[in-house]
Amino acid sequence: MAARSTRGPLGLVTAAVAALVMALVLGLAGCTTTDQASRTPASPQDTAATAPEATPDGLSPFTGLPGRLGPVLAVKIDNVRPARPHTGLEAADLVYVEQVEGGLTRLLAVYASQDPPRVGPVRSARESDVELLRQFGRPALAYSGVQSALKPLIEDAPLFPLPPEEAPAAYVRDPSRPAPHNLYVVPEKALAAAPGADLPQDIGFRFGAAPEGGRPTESYAVGFPAARYGFAWSAAEKRWLVSMDGTAARTTGGERVGAPTVVVQHVTVRPSDYRDRGGNVTPYTETVGSGSAVVLRDGKSYDARWSRPSATDGTTFTGDSGEPLPFAPGPVWIVLAPR
Repeated sequence: MAARSTRGPLGLVTAAVAALVMALVLGLAGCTTTDQASRTPASPQDTAATAPEATPDGLSPFTGLPGRLGPVLAVKIDNVRPARPHTGLEAADLVYVEQVEGGLTRLLAVYASQDPPRVGPVRSARESDVELLRQFGRPALAYSGVQSALKPLIEDAPLFPLPPEEAPAAYVRDPSRPAPHNLYVVPEKALAAAPGADLPQDIGFRFGAAPEGGRPTESYAVGFPAARYGFAWSAAEKRWLVSMDGTAARTTGGERVGAPTVVVQHVTVRPSDYRDRGGNVTPYTETVGSGSAVVLRDGKSYDARWSRPSATDGTTFTGDSGEPLPFAPGPVWIVLAPR
């Protein structure tokens, strides 16, 4: 009886109401699904388009300029007074200033756009170079000598070590200069000994028009315990002219050394586990981490923050807005100044 009563008039009304309710529920469900889809956050691929872009294809990620993009060659260059003037420094895409023993400095020049006839004088590598060069993939490194305890670290690093004993044809000595400040590398021959050296890749730099703000700056000085650097803005040349220990830096060809962008990157410089031949502790410059920086470009100085999460990451420089601070296209000097 109960089963048959559901098929009567009341049962038909109940069934109709139930069907109507079900239709409304399904309709609402469909609307809800569509609304949720419209509110779904954009995928990483969608949001990436709004982020600052890397250097476009055809331009160097080191300088932001068009031209040749050859294999990356880094050269460790002596920088005590008897080693000056330098040779080939004006052709470098990047020049890093690093502290070494006794509070002095050496230069790590990076080449990819040009291969000058020779570069130097070449001196020994340091532990800090291994970490610094990781962001370049697997570059070639020209240097002369290394502490015996450090040699395995250099040989095991993801780079092509090119001391004179590995590439003797790539080095020449200048008899007119005193040793050890008379050894020079020929980039073309050095790269021939490292045919697998990587091409330039993104190391975090961004190039473009000058950002808003900044302080008008005619000159800027950076001090190390036993070395001084000065950068004077030349409006005529649109670059910062470099001085070392109070003397204008020139190449052996007489050209003033300079760059459109200079970065003063404040880093931790601590003792390493290695010593030089005289028993002096070798400083270790930490380039992984974060900190403050000053970016010089277009006659102005900009406060910035630098960040490099790991050794394989590039180094980004951001301004007050938190957005990447663009460099002026052209060679860049990076002074790794003690905090």
